[in-house]
Amino acid sequence: MELTPDSCINLMPELKGLDLDIQELKGGITNKLYRVKSSDGGDYVFRIYGDKTNLFINRDVEMENLRRMEPSGVTPRLIRYLPQQNTTVVEFIPGYVLNNEDFLKESLWESILRPVRIIHRSGIKLPFVFHPLTEVKRFHGILEGVNSHSYPEFDIDGSVRILEKITDLCERSRARFVPCHNDLLADNFVLRQRTPKSTEPMVLIDWEYAGMGTPYYDIADMFQEIGVPRKIERSLLEIYWDNKDVSYHEYMTNLLKPFPDIYWFLWSLIQLNISTLLFDYYSYGRVKYENAQRNIGYCREHYGTSI
Repeated sequence: MELTPDSCINLMPELKGLDLDIQELKGGITNKLYRVKSSDGGDYVFRIYGDKTNLFINRDVEMENLRRMEPSGVTPRLIRYLPQQNTTVVEFIPGYVLNNEDFLKESLWESILRPVRIIHRSGIKLPFVFHPLTEVKRFHGILEGVNSHSYPEFDIDGSVRILEKITDLCERSRARFVPCHNDLLADNFVLRQRTPKSTEPMVLIDWEYAGMGTPYYDIADMFQEIGVPRKIERSLLEIYWDNKDVSYHEYMTNLLKPFPDIYWFLWSLIQLNISTLLFDYYSYGRVKYENAQRNIGYCREHYGTSI
């Protein structure tokens, strides 16, 4: 639906009688996003869920993620959860939304990695376990359910078999899983405007895919989204891991890189079949698939892995 003053009031009756400034936010490729500023000083983001996103997003889990992570200071505050209206309202975080080029700026590296380390080291338990191979196979199953024909230009089954082999090499005990965001693209980092109430300079938004998992996947996903040179990836790993055993951590991260790319590739094909948003999901997914194949080749050539 399109958000209007009347629909805002229907969703949040406390806004009745206030002047509302409604602006559609660009960049969402899963949901429609609107910023709503009220004359009493309120500032909100209304997230209207994309069609059929309940196929792959558990909104109850997403909301519980926000509630549990709120004490960390690196998430927006949940204002209203309205599952019957397919809407969530969170606080708007005023600030600067990062882009991929910002990850090239050494002056920002500490600020970028700080919220990632905070969530990974928080000790908070999230309600969902995000196992990379399990989630790839889940998306594969969803795709088969929403599409009656295959995509012969992509070797999906072969890619899943390779991920099974990689899992055998790098499987970690679930007892060592930590809370992970699992969608660390640049758009989900907001460098917050300083206010008396702000505690952390960088905030992570959009917790739809979060769960307990391995930090290697979370960091690999970030690297695959931002696409910086490997030299900068190494520098970021040195900061994150406090310069300890960096070569090992780099190896584990590289092994995990094909997982987020195949995950988002499958996500793209699912969206291609169900979404009404205007976005080129096919081209987006093709890039992810090709990135995964390149990283599989890198692991074979650089580490000699039999995958």
